[in-house]
Amino acid sequence: MDGFEEFVNARSPGLLRTAYLLCGGDRLAAEDLLQDVLERMYVRWRRIHGAPEAYARRALANAAANRWRRRARRVRESPLEAAGAAVGGPEQSVVDRDEVVRALAALPPRMRAVLVLRYFDDLSESETAAALGCGSAR
Repeated sequence: MDGFEEFVNARSPGLLRTAYLLCGGDRLAAEDLLQDVLERMYVRWRRIHGAPEAYARRALANAAANRWRRRARRVRESPLEAAGAAVGGPEQSVVDRDEVVRALAALPPRMRAVLVLRYFDDLSESETAAALGCGSAR
């Protein structure tokens, strides 16, 4: 479709990062989530062509929350094991990134979506609220 391929090529890396964070650091789940969302977007492309990135973010947040709901019904989550001692030096950035991903994974899906969209995707409060389909505080 006209423009869809360009959108996917241009925005997939950023959307994959969002999906990764929404999936609590599970790269395979993030790839599956993004692929599912892009498939649904392709079918609806003519209707969402005006604001595809906002649509994609909202769809990712909703799909991630739905996955967690389905998973919660099937398997009880077990707490993550405590991370080992932090390592100094250049490895610290990897340790820090892992700590952030683990902290995000511990949050409920909706709260995780707010933090990812607001602080990692740098959306304003109103853009975040719109992406999640709720009213903003202001």
